Amino acid sequence: MPIYEYQCDACNQKQEVIQGINDPELKDCPKCGKPELRRLISAAGFRLKGGGWYETDFKSGNKRNLASDSGGSDSSSSTGTDS
Repeated sequence: MPIYEYQCDACNQKQEVIQGINDPELKDCPKCGKPELRRLISAAGFRLKGGGWYETDFKSGNKRNLASDSGGSDSSSSTGTDS
């Protein structure tokens, strides 16, 4: 579910709200109660629900982080220093 940022134009209160994509935008500020709340344009965060995807999913053996695996780069750097 996306996390949206809102700011009140009356009292400048900022808040983050977890809402579904199809949920209507909030209008009333929870702090001052005025209908001056607007959604800010920002990089929307999101929260994954359910079982989730973990680092160890779909990996075999003792491989934990394939992106930081430097098996190929170590052998190429050692062959370059042999000559």
